[in-house]
Amino acid sequence: MFDKFKKEEGGEMVEERPEENTTEEAPESTVVETSSQIGIGELMGKRAQLEEAIDYVGLMIKNLKDKRTLLEKDIEEESVDIKNLKEKLQKVSEYIEEENRGISELAEKRKQVESEVDEVGSIINNLREKLSGVDRIIDDEGSRVRKIKESRDSSE
Repeated sequence: MFDKFKKEEGGEMVEERPEENTTEEAPESTVVETSSQIGIGELMGKRAQLEEAIDYVGLMIKNLKDKRTLLEKDIEEESVDIKNLKEKLQKVSEYIEEENRGISELAEKRKQVESEVDEVGSIINNLREKLSGVDRIIDDEGSRVRKIKESRDSSE
């Protein structure tokens, strides 16, 4: 269809001259001679070539539109993928923040337990001292009772 246009080295479209139609036998008549002298046949040929060129340009435009549509589709798909990745990263960030809050809460609970451990240790030390005091009193009283018993046994 586009045989009349051939690409040259520079990529420029060049019109190929139509060959003389050798199958058509034109009887010598005034109409043919007049047509030939005016150049209507050449004009019609040029119009046909222009129509083909316009069709070719139209096809090129359609191809460009198709390519642009594909690019738009690809870009939109990439945009959706990037948005999905961004959402996933946001969720990861939220998870990290939640874990950091959890770690802070655990550290605070550990401090509370450690404080309670210190308090329990103090209570134990106080009770140990009191028990030691009671033990001394009992030992002292036991010693007195023994002395008293010994002194009674000796006096009898």
